[in-house]
Amino acid sequence: MDVAAERIERLHDLARAAAADDEHDRARYYVRLARRVAERNRLTLPRTFRRFTCDRCDAYLRPGRNARVRLQDGHVVITCDCGAHTRYPYEDQ
Repeated sequence: MDVAAERIERLHDLARAAAADDEHDRARYYVRLARRVAERNRLTLPRTFRRFTCDRCDAYLRPGRNARVRLQDGHVVITCDCGAHTRYPYEDQ
């Protein structure tokens, strides 16, 4: 794993910890910084990072706190407090 990927993982951990401590501005800063590192190094962000961040306001999403999670027609719909919706498919077993 190269330096940029390690830094993105570290920033993801820091964003999660800041969101858990209700430091939303700090968590948003870490998310923006991780996205910038990924852009500069032409890396894709890890799936867990993409699923737990809002594309519109860069908030770190915590279901039940600042995000609503619903299941609709084979999709997981995540709604941020800013109003942005994100949909991910899932298979019902």
